[in-house]
Amino acid sequence: MTARQVAFEVVWRVFEDGAYADRAFRGAAAKAGLDERDRSFAMQLAYGTVQRARTLDHAIETLGKRPVRKLDPPVRAALRLGAYQLAFTGGIPSHAAANESVELVRRAGLERAVPFTNAVMRRLAAGIHDLLAGLGYSTPEEAGLAHSYPDWIAETFWREHGREGALALLKSQNEPPPTVVRVLDAGAVAEEGEREPELPAALRLDRIPDEWIERGWAWPQSKGSQLAGVAVGARKGERILDLCAAPGGKATQLAELAAEVVAVEKHPGRARELEENVARLGLSNVRVVNADALELPADLRGFDRVLVDAPCSGLGVLASRPDLRWRAEPLPDLQQRLLQVASERVRPGGSVTYAVCTIHRAENEDVVDASGLEPDDLGAEWPGFRHPTRPKFLLTLPHVHRTSGFFVARMRA
Repeated sequence: MTARQVAFEVVWRVFEDGAYADRAFRGAAAKAGLDERDRSFAMQLAYGTVQRARTLDHAIETLGKRPVRKLDPPVRAALRLGAYQLAFTGGIPSHAAANESVELVRRAGLERAVPFTNAVMRRLAAGIHDLLAGLGYSTPEEAGLAHSYPDWIAETFWREHGREGALALLKSQNEPPPTVVRVLDAGAVAEEGEREPELPAALRLDRIPDEWIERGWAWPQSKGSQLAGVAVGARKGERILDLCAAPGGKATQLAELAAEVVAVEKHPGRARELEENVARLGLSNVRVVNADALELPADLRGFDRVLVDAPCSGLGVLASRPDLRWRAEPLPDLQQRLLQVASERVRPGGSVTYAVCTIHRAENEDVVDASGLEPDDLGAEWPGFRHPTRPKFLLTLPHVHRTSGFFVARMRA
């Protein structure tokens, strides 16, 4: 399989089978045995096409004069992939994008659709740049189309961050996120990358060497995620409960200080992954519990601190999860129930930290307000990440802080 064939398979599986882009890509890339350069190219094409699908569909329908929903799945995937190459990548000749799209349809066994695919690709090559240049940004709906987001996400950003903030958020989350690790062995990686001054363990670099992960020298973890872990305020000798803990970035971060971390994960596969990650880092003070956080064993209580790393819409991590914007949904009811569990399992005088990778008021400050818990003043501890309207909370924004979007609140039980 070539890089384009891998990208084609990923795009097809995401939109036709409901597959997750990262899992589909790992499987297809492994099967193809691509070298590093082709793997990077395939990822760019696959993820970019999935992210930009709404804008690409608009171009295909306008210039191709046929509804995308009525196309055969292989034709739909090939045209989306070809349109992405024409519109959003530099250095790919239009004839190459057209010819490869035609070949993808032919390889899928749809010879009858080859002339149509070829004709639409030629129209796209001639007109897609002018079409996209004419898109507007004066309303949430226009911006959602131009930047390829569902209307509800564009409307949420517009309402809560204003027009300029919304446009900056929409743009920034179509760009590759910074590559950041949490340093576990400073000596092994001392001369590499760029340090983040607010978070000494955070290191930004162009690429993570495989050896760093294999040897446990560093762990991939965004600056926003690391901030959430540090904000828990773990101290030596404490027992900490981490709800919804997979894949383990924050649980292993907390284990650097705590005497014991109980890491709860509902899904068996993710719990196994969590156990493997804990073992890889050689941590003996992390106990993985495969259980529903809403139905914990009775003996899990009396913790000094509880971290509620709750499921959410993920509106702060859309840059790293290309398909999430098409499946995201707010989960405030679940988040409130998880906070209730946390308040029941922490000892009197302990703390509950609520962290979500979303920048949506209904899942952020509204959930904390509904809990009735008294927040600590995290903004005083971390002024560079202070929430703009609720200064006791923390909020990282992709276009401001160059990291994933996280909301963090720590409260007293």
